[in-house]
Amino acid sequence: MRPGPEVAVRERAELGEGPTWDAAAGRLIWVDVLSSRVHTYDPADGRRTVTTTEQHVGAAKPRAGGGLVVNLRDGIGLYDADGTFSWLVREPVSGRRGNDAAVSPDGALWAGTMRYDEAEGGGNLSRFAPDGTATGVLDAVTVSNGTGWSPDGRLMYYIDTPTLRIDVFDVDGERVLGRRPFAVVEPGSGWPDGLTVDADGCVWVAFWDGAAVRRYAPDGRVDRIVHLPVRRPTACVFGGADLRDLYISTARTGLDAPHPLSGSLLVLPDAGRGLPGVPFAG
Repeated sequence: MRPGPEVAVRERAELGEGPTWDAAAGRLIWVDVLSSRVHTYDPADGRRTVTTTEQHVGAAKPRAGGGLVVNLRDGIGLYDADGTFSWLVREPVSGRRGNDAAVSPDGALWAGTMRYDEAEGGGNLSRFAPDGTATGVLDAVTVSNGTGWSPDGRLMYYIDTPTLRIDVFDVDGERVLGRRPFAVVEPGSGWPDGLTVDADGCVWVAFWDGAAVRRYAPDGRVDRIVHLPVRRPTACVFGGADLRDLYISTARTGLDAPHPLSGSLLVLPDAGRGLPGVPFAG
């Protein structure tokens, strides 16, 4: 019998998001978007840290030289290892904030945005090179969410949540092309949110209002569903020394009677085999 989800960190995050394994530090990083906090957790000794940002933070990823790159309300920020902050790219747009982000195999940051009112087409997806050069990837995105690459780097998976699809692109150097549906979500299953890709090329997707994480085989078939006690899981990633444990962030925002574990960081032990993450090269 497969083990069920456990509690890694009991927390009351409003909008827990974007779990990321920082291999160099041996810790998990995740954010509470609406509380403007970046959390870290070391599963080996239970040590935790919490850093407050000056703006809502959609994602935080490790940098190659230490510190973090963060997708904030007004653009992309950098924290050095000593906590010093600077802007990599500052481009405020009224009513818009940063949301999910991911680091591609070449060390660039692919960061999405969305409007606070979730107006259709109000967000985008952009690629940020280590020197801050920004390249637009997708316009007219509504809620830019899960982004990840296949083990060979030839495919990129992407979720604009209200479309009820997981899309896939062909990767051509720094560009993506040939957008097409990888999987279409049936109504009533929840909303596809964050994703991660494992070493076998399967795509794991957290389902907001679906109380589950699904694993999709490389051909787009659902081949595993992990049911959760919380209604709003947001994203997932493999972590731990051997990348076999699946960590799942969750949210409690908007719920009249949230489950006691809503907002906590959950973990599914020995769920599979993750891919090593790449730190942001800037």
